[in-house]
Amino acid sequence: MTEVPRPPLTAPEREQLIGWLDHQRSFVRMKCAGLSEEDAHRNVVPTSPLMTTAGLVAHLRWNEYAWFQLSMLGVPDTGQTPWTEGGHPDAEMLVDDVPIAQLLDEYEAECARSNAAIADLPLDALEKGTGNGDPASLRYVLCHLIEETARHVGHLDIIRELIDGRTGYTTLEETA
Repeated sequence: MTEVPRPPLTAPEREQLIGWLDHQRSFVRMKCAGLSEEDAHRNVVPTSPLMTTAGLVAHLRWNEYAWFQLSMLGVPDTGQTPWTEGGHPDAEMLVDDVPIAQLLDEYEAECARSNAAIADLPLDALEKGTGNGDPASLRYVLCHLIEETARHVGHLDIIRELIDGRTGYTTLEETA
């Protein structure tokens, strides 16, 4: 995925929300460009052992699935999610044996599924699959995913800087 430009300054609300989410999503692959498998799975934050590039990509993928498929559409969890009753609370980040290219491809496929899932939903549509109190609107979910994705892109930026000194939002080719 190449960098998606920011949405137009005067775009309608839906275009703004999805545009900003897609913009943040596009930075994920960029922050991972050129990393070796070892570096993609390397922990550089001793107090957070699952905070690896690969772990964050997997986390973002499963957040997309949970919010758009399970929550917004109400798709039943058929056991394909990494979470199990009584299991590790961050099980989606346990990906030491999964290549970073596979994780990035799965993330981008999930983002495309997310966009397709909500294409015809109004921003006021409510979650169908929530069991945690009042359902949220699609507008809320989009705002939350923008925040969640941007926060983790910041984490990826810090991890990348600690691994090899690369910073910012330029592609690997532009900084070489």
